[in-house]
Amino acid sequence: MNSQETIVALASPSGAGAIAVIRISGENAIAIAASVFESISGKDISKQKTHTLHLGHIIDGKKVIDQVLLSIFKGTNSYTGENTVEISCHGSTFIQQQIIQLLLRSGCRIANPGEFTLRAFLNGKMDLSQAEAVADLISSDNEASHQIAMQQMRGGFSNEIAKLREELLNFASLIELELDFAEEDVAFADRTQFRELLNRIEFVLKRLIDSFAVGNVIKNGIPVAIVGEPNVGKSTLLNALLNEERAIVSEIAGTTRDTIEDELVIGGIGFRFIDTAGIRKTSDVIESLGIQKTFEKIEQAQVVLYLVDGSGLSVDGKIETLLLEVGKTRNQFPQKTIVVIINKMDLISPENLSTIDKKLSTNNQQLTTIYISAKANIGVDELKNLLLSFVNTGALRNNETIVTNSRHYDSLIKALDEIQKVNYGLQTDLSSDLMAIDIREALYHFGMITGQVTNDELLGNIFANFCIGK
Repeated sequence: MNSQETIVALASPSGAGAIAVIRISGENAIAIAASVFESISGKDISKQKTHTLHLGHIIDGKKVIDQVLLSIFKGTNSYTGENTVEISCHGSTFIQQQIIQLLLRSGCRIANPGEFTLRAFLNGKMDLSQAEAVADLISSDNEASHQIAMQQMRGGFSNEIAKLREELLNFASLIELELDFAEEDVAFADRTQFRELLNRIEFVLKRLIDSFAVGNVIKNGIPVAIVGEPNVGKSTLLNALLNEERAIVSEIAGTTRDTIEDELVIGGIGFRFIDTAGIRKTSDVIESLGIQKTFEKIEQAQVVLYLVDGSGLSVDGKIETLLLEVGKTRNQFPQKTIVVIINKMDLISPENLSTIDKKLSTNNQQLTTIYISAKANIGVDELKNLLLSFVNTGALRNNETIVTNSRHYDSLIKALDEIQKVNYGLQTDLSSDLMAIDIREALYHFGMITGQVTNDELLGNIFANFCIGK
């Protein structure tokens, strides 16, 4: 990347719309924009103040391309930290391309993915974790992921890391100073205070690392597999959850032969529901492949909804068979949260319902059980509330820092490992020069999160995932 070049890109979504925004950034951004813009009031925009709006026309020679609004942001007062111009034009794709091509001929080049935000980082407008939060904010599709991205972009996470790094750096300086006076055997760093700091850093790092389990599912959605025998109402349940006819429903057993997936936001948390093929013995090759995929989806899911046709459970032996099958699933996937859903409760008499409930509640498997009628939309809201209860949203409600980025998670793990080495060295009276090595490593991993330590490959990998124009 040549930071001296002036870059241009479409900042709004591609395609036709009411308006489109074209962004220019670089030392010559205002001069290039002035060369193709004629103000309605005759102003020279190169002499206008920052953060001003100007109505006028984009002119290519004598041809008027469009009437636009032009915004000026000068130097450090812009998003990128350099001269920036944003052109709000009419949303015709033809107009967009005409203006961009004119700007390219006038001295701009097309921006690389994420280059505007990369320049903001390089110019000190934000640290690296804040820059990454910009991409998360753009891709957020529910309240929880939006809240986390906003907190990170505003510096909540980086401030916490920066404070720990600064305190550790102060002690590291004292340890390094001791090395300069090694022959005099002088201790500059108070070992008691240092131990307290290390314990506090270790506590914070563990909390941030633990938060990744919640952050990851909030960011990517919680996968929920709907499984059970054929014709128990799995597709009907998916339709009831989504409140639309997403899956084909039929009384013919084995209708669903492939997985069907869709997303739903419950209480601000994204859930990915997967309707699977009914599990049974079959000689049908296609259905067998669907059943094989069912087990693959159970493996990928975090929550398994084991659906049962409750209308036949009153038959002798049916509940025992159910408990056996659920037990097999639990043994095969011990880490999964399994919910037994008794469907078609509207077809069960009160007496049989009481009998079923009593037998299920007295078994020693401690099953999470809920009664619904997917077809009559009974108990579906209770099921949604149950699913939401599986997500630990306490940290989110308390506005605590939640880690969602796997790169940050990896650096936190490595930083914790180095801090624990330093703590052990302090307890065993390890020499200052050996402790200093581990402290430097911990500082390095802290710096990797906020961007105080970077390399071109790291920046390339991060910003390559951004959209062009951001």
